[in-house]
Amino acid sequence: MSTLEELKAALRDTLAARGTLGQIQARVRSEIFNALEETEDPKPPMSHENLVINELIREYLEYNNFKHTLSVLLPETGQPAERIDRSFLSQDLNVRDDAHTRQIPLLYTIVGRLQHEKAGGGARRTDSSSPGYPGMAPSR
Repeated sequence: MSTLEELKAALRDTLAARGTLGQIQARVRSEIFNALEETEDPKPPMSHENLVINELIREYLEYNNFKHTLSVLLPETGQPAERIDRSFLSQDLNVRDDAHTRQIPLLYTIVGRLQHEKAGGGARRTDSSSPGYPGMAPSR
């Protein structure tokens, strides 16, 4: 007969193999944050900048399948459950969004543009097809 420690290890391994252990841990973290927030002072209203930054992070996390991190980010930041329209974000940030760039999060396009500018490429083109942007689409 198995000992209690062997049973715990087997259960932990099974949950990890199914991908549910991380979900459970993220849910517990989220509930802890929610419980702590109930006892804290109310948060100030979210600024426009924070709303945009949180949405860029949300898009990045979803793209990379970081579900557990996202499950903590949304309740902790107070980001609206409904997504902000990507065309609004690209216009607000002055980032060209075309058929190629829509395949990846806006954060990749922004980082690519900044890298291009740093390399001396200037800021004339903001799409991922401009020189200096190879490899911006992350491998999956």
